Amino acid sequence: MKTVLIANRGEIALRVVRACRDYGVGSVAIFADADADAPYVREADRAFSLPGSRPAETYLNIPAILEIAQRAGADAVHPGYGFLSESAEFAQAVLAAGLAWVGPPPAVIAELGDKVAARRIAMKVGAPLVPGTPGPVDGPEDVLAFVRAHGLPIAIKASHGGGGRGMRVAREMAEIEELYHAARREAETAFGNGACYVERFLDRPRHVEAQVIADRLGNVVVLGTRDCSLQRRNQKLIEEAPAPFLSEVQRDTIHDAARRICTEAGYEGAGTVEFLLGADGMISFLEVNTRLQVEHPVTEETTGVDLVVEQLRIADGLPLSVTQTPRPNGHAIEFRINAEDPGRGFLPTPGGISMFHAPSGPGVRVDSGVESGSTVPGTFDSMMAKLVVWGPDRKTALSRARRALREFRIEGVASVLPFHRAALEAEDFTQETGFAVHTRWIETDFAEPLEAALRVPPESAPAVLRGRIEIDGALCDVGFGADLVAKLTRYLGTIPAEGAARAAEASVRCADEGPAEGAGYGVAAPISGLLLDWTVGEGETVRAGQTVAMMEAMKMETPVVVQKDGVIHLQAAKGASLAAGQIVAEIA
Repeated sequence: MKTVLIANRGEIALRVVRACRDYGVGSVAIFADADADAPYVREADRAFSLPGSRPAETYLNIPAILEIAQRAGADAVHPGYGFLSESAEFAQAVLAAGLAWVGPPPAVIAELGDKVAARRIAMKVGAPLVPGTPGPVDGPEDVLAFVRAHGLPIAIKASHGGGGRGMRVAREMAEIEELYHAARREAETAFGNGACYVERFLDRPRHVEAQVIADRLGNVVVLGTRDCSLQRRNQKLIEEAPAPFLSEVQRDTIHDAARRICTEAGYEGAGTVEFLLGADGMISFLEVNTRLQVEHPVTEETTGVDLVVEQLRIADGLPLSVTQTPRPNGHAIEFRINAEDPGRGFLPTPGGISMFHAPSGPGVRVDSGVESGSTVPGTFDSMMAKLVVWGPDRKTALSRARRALREFRIEGVASVLPFHRAALEAEDFTQETGFAVHTRWIETDFAEPLEAALRVPPESAPAVLRGRIEIDGALCDVGFGADLVAKLTRYLGTIPAEGAARAAEASVRCADEGPAEGAGYGVAAPISGLLLDWTVGEGETVRAGQTVAMMEAMKMETPVVVQKDGVIHLQAAKGASLAAGQIVAEIA
């Protein structure tokens, strides 16, 4: 490989840019308009804009990405994580275009990406498993039949999903039908395939995973374990390596099962085999993520292996740089720094970052995709950065983490920093004799009241003025980002009309301002995002506490709930982009 196109954005795109530089190859970035001024765009050797603004038009647009790869002269593609990173279709298209794919073969992605097929492989090699359906279910009736045979609770999961999306946990028979349809809808939106399967749900389990790397010569090495139990809505918030408080038997079981699953599947590249560990010690295979994980830095800090460089080596046909599981060096903890307000139920808070002051010092690493002056767009993921803290042991790592979190300051958007600081004071997480947290600990056991962040109106995405100019006699398409527009404004004394129109903020009436004179109770959008669908119709009678619509922002679904009884009158259409606080309906 000589030049790698990075089919991603934000923090992971910058991480890959740096690995390419360390490995001695060039890097090409791609960007949507909202990311035109992002650090990764500036640091890449070359950068090309994508058409449109939404994920389907930009970072999920396979033809557009491959066309840029051809224009840029790239000979390889690294998908990062999220977006197309686990798309067998994209991997196949990359190879068909004559480019190297930094990841597993398309057939392996397809097989392990199908959670039902992955379970069959796990069963074949004798990996530990809880009971589950042999294939996707056809409807709520099949789910009820499984429950009658195996009991509650159960997990309804997207067959082609990952990252906790398209998953619902049913604890009562009465909620099964609603949760099944919710899982299907979310899976269809996130992955384009609504197929779901069912398995017994281990109550209050830990989430433990094994990092695997495999080359094209048949070598498969497990680099160790991670614990990712601190989650909100099945989205990880804190991860650490090695997974603490495992017995040697449990650790060996997880290592051995991960190695056998990847060997049987013919795996290549970096991947993660995930398991659930029940309170009774039962281990059950969960899934294989056929990509780099967000939490990969904690494994890097405790093993000394650069996983992204290792991915590049494997794609180049080189053997693994390690031949056996290394002994962990110390302990590392990662904190995902998301633009979410923990005081308001972790609602996404897109907007402009007025100050981003990251910590430093011994044992502290910050992988960031933003800086002061950056904008967090509501169209994409809410993660701004990752704080990774290392210590010679877990106690030291926790102490350094407290210091680093005290130093970390972000202004302009809400962040999860208050939650992280509170979690480090929770005995369930910090005790030295055991581990009391589990995957639903935040929802069920975390009792620390967190103050809601000051509500800040979301900023518009930076204006990108597009046009054509002549360079050496050839017409070229160009785009001017927000910084350049501001500089031109200072020199010219005016902003072009199109730019002013695009940069202008839409005024919205917020619930805090009260309804207009003579109107009923206003139902406000709880977040800035997309109105996925209404669950009620125009003129229906609704009750206080009822969910009337679903919104999506930063890959998370959020319900719109009414607070009063009455007749609802809809004021926003399905598919509309809304600002937080914008009135979407009124209750007469």
